[in-house]
Amino acid sequence: MTHNIFTLILLIAITLVGAWQLNTVIQPAMAKGEAQPTDPPMATKSAVFAGGCFWCTESDFEKLPGVLSVVSGYTGGDVENPTYEGVSSGETGHVEAILVTYDPDHVSYETLLDHFWRHVDPTDAGGQFVDRGAQYRSVIFYETEDERLAIEASKKALEASGPFNKPIVTDILPRKPFYEAESYHQDYYSKNPIRYKFYRTGSGRDQFLKKQWKGHEKWVSERKSDNQVSTTSQNNVPTLSRNQGEADGVLSDSKTDPVSNDAILKKEYSVPDDATLKEKLTPIQYKVARQEGTEPPFNNEYWDNHREGIYVDIVSGEPLFSSTDKFDSGTGWPSFVRPLEADHIVEKVDKGLFMTRTEVRSKHGDSHLGHVFTDGPAPTGLRYCINSASLRFIPKEDLENEGFGAYLVLFQ
Repeated sequence: MTHNIFTLILLIAITLVGAWQLNTVIQPAMAKGEAQPTDPPMATKSAVFAGGCFWCTESDFEKLPGVLSVVSGYTGGDVENPTYEGVSSGETGHVEAILVTYDPDHVSYETLLDHFWRHVDPTDAGGQFVDRGAQYRSVIFYETEDERLAIEASKKALEASGPFNKPIVTDILPRKPFYEAESYHQDYYSKNPIRYKFYRTGSGRDQFLKKQWKGHEKWVSERKSDNQVSTTSQNNVPTLSRNQGEADGVLSDSKTDPVSNDAILKKEYSVPDDATLKEKLTPIQYKVARQEGTEPPFNNEYWDNHREGIYVDIVSGEPLFSSTDKFDSGTGWPSFVRPLEADHIVEKVDKGLFMTRTEVRSKHGDSHLGHVFTDGPAPTGLRYCINSASLRFIPKEDLENEGFGAYLVLFQ
């Protein structure tokens, strides 16, 4: 009996000592992160292209699988820290360009080159489409000799089997310092979709590409890139093009006369005096728009309106929201994921009803519209909960007659 007890005590002591020794080895390692190996960082590469307006080239390349990021900027000249005004004037020697960061395990440099050719006019030495001047010409910048050879080979393949019957004049130049463009230029196509579509529509870019590449759609897929990534489905001719209005604010819809988006934004919207508004507006419209009231849910004019068109301010007539951004939030009020014109929306802190909310008002009419919340769907995650009484709906078929024909591009 005594022997058994001694043996048991000895086993317990050995176990405790072993556990202590193991703990002294493992704990410091875990504290330093040594016991939690991580995956090696992704090996990325970058490339620089110039193809006219960088809003368009940025948008086109961000759609390509394997591309991680695209930055708009300036390069090719000798002026340090150039500005948009300087580059667009043509006096800096820089071109509008993009810096593409990509994963070479998922997209090859040769595929990037093929994608570039499919989205520019490489036969134009004087610019790209309506963007004229050396600052808008097409250029491919190389960093290594291998890249230069790849560009030359890609160019020869385009000349031999591509759709162009004129010489390929795209410059092939060594990379120079790349200067990131101003923040408002980055992701312009997604941050300002309406203006971007206006810009693209009037340039002739897409019309040219569609016509030029008709019958040559398989050119990219027949080119054998190193990683066999087929970009045919990604490289179909885009549906929109850019307008030279980037510099001067001129916008164009291919089916209407040119319009100025600045004119839409800077238009002097008239606001009647209070007495006139009381006569013009219904009681609920006046209460909501001028007295910060709230209409009843599910019992208002537009909560279940599914027609195509835009919504303007009931007081000033300034465009505010579009049916293309409207969704059923289940709240009983019209809900939108974003404004049609962000410049027409003013946000204010509302601490009424014993809570803090973000009120939404119209800029020119100063009408109370509703509130914006962060529980909306993709892509913005926002829910603009708006009172119907503050809005007037203009159906798609009436936009032209009411002076809003520029927005018809939304419904094409």
